[in-house]
Amino acid sequence: MVVNPIKTERFKRVFGFLSGILPYIAHNHDRMKQNNVKESIKRKTILKLLVIGSGGREHAIAKKLLDSPEVTAVYAAPGNAGMVLDGIKTIAINIDQHAELIDFAKSNYITFTFVGPDDALAAGIVDDFETAGLSVFGPTKRAAELEWSKDFAKQIMNQYGVPTADHKTFSDFSQAAAYIESKGAPIVIKADGLALGKGVVVAETVAQALDFTRDVLENNKFGKSRVIVEEFLDGEEFSLFAFVKNDKFYMMPTAQDHKRAYDQDKGPNTGGMGAYSPVPHLPQSVVDTAVETIIKPVVNGMITEGRPYTGILYAGLILTAEGPKVIEFNARFGDPETQVILPRLTSDFAINLRDLLADKIPEFTWLNGGVTLGVVVASEGYPGDYTKGVKIPEKTTGDITTYYAGVTADATGQLVTNGGRVYLLETSANKVSDAQAILYKQLKAQDTTGLFYRNDIGDKANV
Repeated sequence: MVVNPIKTERFKRVFGFLSGILPYIAHNHDRMKQNNVKESIKRKTILKLLVIGSGGREHAIAKKLLDSPEVTAVYAAPGNAGMVLDGIKTIAINIDQHAELIDFAKSNYITFTFVGPDDALAAGIVDDFETAGLSVFGPTKRAAELEWSKDFAKQIMNQYGVPTADHKTFSDFSQAAAYIESKGAPIVIKADGLALGKGVVVAETVAQALDFTRDVLENNKFGKSRVIVEEFLDGEEFSLFAFVKNDKFYMMPTAQDHKRAYDQDKGPNTGGMGAYSPVPHLPQSVVDTAVETIIKPVVNGMITEGRPYTGILYAGLILTAEGPKVIEFNARFGDPETQVILPRLTSDFAINLRDLLADKIPEFTWLNGGVTLGVVVASEGYPGDYTKGVKIPEKTTGDITTYYAGVTADATGQLVTNGGRVYLLETSANKVSDAQAILYKQLKAQDTTGLFYRNDIGDKANV
């Protein structure tokens, strides 16, 4: 056979070119794919969204996103079995599995991800998603320090003149004890860092304050920690939420949570036993003052500190004789406030967030009249020990919405309890008393054996 040297040389050149370009294409495949995902933020159509978390808050977020005609699928990781009843797709990836979540978002062309829980934010999940080139709604770890370090939050408030309780931080028990004894009771003790809703005690006696402080500082109840000792503030509490992107923020309706486990604000603190929105007896002038003296300086202050904030900013406030003051900041939606605020949103939630992430002006619109009320149904014994596997009532229909939290499915597919707070019933009506009548009639008709709920959610609005 005669070999043509010209053809042979041409083949070598082509082969050499392909050998050089193919690794480049493979290496940049993921980057090009994620650029396409980023570009989809700028286009009109949203295809798929991911919500990280598994509680009632995440159920409400995912359900509201799925209401958008622009959305083809909403995934929840890990979600819960009750979410499936609303068409939400759950995936078996835990919130601490950042690499697996990122791989899922990439391979499924997720347009953007919404992070729900505080511990995921404190673990830097937003930072990891952004490093991977993914669009994500939530604050970075450094910005979320507003929640996961109560001492840092106090420093920000002090630096930027935000009204809050007088306070002092301690890492030494004897010094903290001397300060507590000098101030007397009632007094508030907070463990610095995340404590799953169990890191705050409103001590009615000095002995109670000292016991909790000793648990934190000497017995390491929450790991190595500090305590913030605060003056007790007297007044009515309310929650104020804002969508934030750097220096832009957009306020939501007010809400009022009910933290104590039992009627008439008795019993231990919980994650929240119910809520309503808006707070009809709260003057708009108070809200305006809170925006100007609390929300705005914190948003701008975080930029000054080199920690620009994107996500939900939640201010837990109290209306004192001196005006609204900060009890705490959270770096995410509250639970159960989310379940009564988002049903009042009349604009397209998914489009609103898409526009916010793309630095466009979102057009949020809300219901003007009426009130939305939610009542939590919890496992007997919560917030202490409780039994799992208790059968729960079927999902409500019509004007009452069920948001699931601590649930799972048994071998027959029946939803059973799997946590402290199990589900929340929500409805809207012209007045709080009308909404109460609707929900409590439904609750009395349900078999709540092994469960309990408060019978007075919203009563403060009727006074």
